[in-house]
Amino acid sequence: MRNDYLWDGSGKPDPEIERLERLLSEFRSHAPAPALPAFDRSAHFRPRWGALAAAVVLAAGAGWLASRGVPEGWQVARAGAGSHALAVGQTLETGADSATVNIGNIGVLEVEPNSRLRLERARHNEHRMSLERGLIQAMIWAPPRSFVVDTPSAVAVDLGCYYTLEVSDDGSGLVRVLAGWVSFERDGRESFIPAGAACRTRPVSGPGTPYREDAPAALREALDQFDFAHGGEGALRTVLAAATKEDGFTLWHLLTRVEPAARPRVYDALDALAPPPAGVTRDGILACDHKMLDRWWDQLGLGNTAWWRRLESRWPDPAPQGSGTAP
Repeated sequence: MRNDYLWDGSGKPDPEIERLERLLSEFRSHAPAPALPAFDRSAHFRPRWGALAAAVVLAAGAGWLASRGVPEGWQVARAGAGSHALAVGQTLETGADSATVNIGNIGVLEVEPNSRLRLERARHNEHRMSLERGLIQAMIWAPPRSFVVDTPSAVAVDLGCYYTLEVSDDGSGLVRVLAGWVSFERDGRESFIPAGAACRTRPVSGPGTPYREDAPAALREALDQFDFAHGGEGALRTVLAAATKEDGFTLWHLLTRVEPAARPRVYDALDALAPPPAGVTRDGILACDHKMLDRWWDQLGLGNTAWWRRLESRWPDPAPQGSGTAP
């Protein structure tokens, strides 16, 4: 196969690439490519990652599409120490230095200092690791759900993206998405996190509600209280009052997380910011009709739900019980 096809469409394409193009064609976007959000690297990040990410996308994406081999493990490179293989079942601990990891043929992982992870699975397009503590930056170009990270309080599922994931010593975690999507999951509860958004998780409560990183401080603080500190009615009231149209995805998540008695107020707040499409009714949303919830999400302009629903057969159950604390 000529590599030219992958770059400019010339040459004869590989049959497998033609098949993938047909499967993915319905999800093609004609909108301009979004600019990556600015990211503060002052605390943890170094400029080398930007150059690495660009090189990875250009040089390795074609390699995954054309690959037929099954990786035996991951390759780890350390500054000044060469590279070595990380086999399934082995642990990588960075200490004072960082490490760059090739995730088979599907992506690249930057492991920051003082991090500890374990490789759980390494197959052609199915890779899984456990992050016990520390900070990773992942860039994945494989189909959704090809890369999974277990943490002490939630599971991070890649939906084709560039993101960071941090786990503290107490098992709490934070995911920040720079491009694409990540799903934070635990016990049937899912938080879908788009680019420019973040989501926290706690060992007892599991994943919280995703929010814009540049959302009003009052909203972010109240949401933290609602998710993890039994903030209840007061916290919810603050979130609804502070939300703007850009926070619609946060309110969408809250529809299935609040007490049934509070759901009408969440509905009204989201309706005022981003009215639902035709065919999505108030009664249906208050009953947590899954199809209607998906259609309202699609109206928010953050991507279509069809592509991820095809990859899973379950839907997270509503969480009507409790007083504003994630189950």
